[in-house]
Parts: sequence; C-alpha cells; structure tokens
Amino acid sequence: MCLKEEILDLIDENDKIIGQASRSEVSKEGIKNYRVINAFIRNKEGQLWIPRRTDNKRIFPLALDMSVGGHVERGESYLQGFKRELLEELNIRLEDVEYREVLYLNPYKDDISSFMKVYEIYFENTPDYNKSDFIESYWLTPEEVIERITEGDSAKSDLIKVTKLLYSE
Repeated sequence: MCLKEEILDLIDENDKIIGQASRSEVSKEGIKNYRVINAFIRNKEGQLWIPRRTDNKRIFPLALDMSVGGHVERGESYLQGFKRELLEELNIRLEDVEYREVLYLNPYKDDISSFMKVYEIYFENTPDYNKSDFIESYWLTPEEVIERITEGDSAKSDLIKVTKLLYSE
C-alpha cells in the first residue's frame, strides 16, 4: 500500500498562503514557512501528559513530545489540523474535550521550527494513544519535563522552548 504524501501550505511572514510543497520537500530544504499545531493535555494537578515517540519516526525517534502535534495540511485551518491530529494520535474527538488556544509562534520572531499554534486540553485520563505514534507516556509537571530534557532525555526540538514559554514564571 502506498501512502499519499502530505502536501503543506507554504506561507509568508504574515501567515498568508503563498504556495504548496510536499512534507518531504519542506524537510529536505529546511523550509520554516509552514504551519503546525501542538497541544498539551493538562490535568487538575497541573501535570502534562507527555508521550514518547516510537523508534520508527523519521525525525526525533524515541523522543519526548508534546501531547499532540502535527503538520497542518493543505487547505486546513490550524483548528482543523488540531482536530484531525487529536483524533489520529489520541482517539479523542475535539468536541468531547475542553480546550483553548494558548500560544501562536512565528519561527522568525520566536526561534521555533515553524509557524505554530499551541493548544491546551483539559483531560484527566491517560489517552488511548495510537501505538504507531507513541510507545509510552508520563504525567509530569512542567518543571519535571524541563528537568528531564535538561538532564539529557531525548526530546522533540520545540518541546522545552514551548514548555518554558507556557509554564515557567
């Protein structure tokens, strides 16, 4: 079975669509002008649900990750991409959870990998995550996430920066 390659919208510095490119082309060329979403699941105790990526991931295998993350595909809004990724990765319908947008980041102003919207989801249970995306998970305070990465645990490149921006005082 041949999987169809993801096509992403390319955007200008004002987040306006200016073209399209394949996900592999964006990665190969080091392009930052595309959209992604990320989200943290947070419980009442203030802990974040942090998964570890599988070893078959092309980038950041076996790395800690945000609770949900993915590319916004051609023609999608950030919110539509968030809704799709939440269902694909965690088997959670957006309509069934309380959430809010907490950050909007620009790679040219915020030293981040791409244009990014970050959401926070309020959820008390460990998600029924997709085993092809993640191999294990932890409930950690933001301080514990930062400490693990600082002490050498492998993590997706934006995880520590986004965690600090949202949760450090």
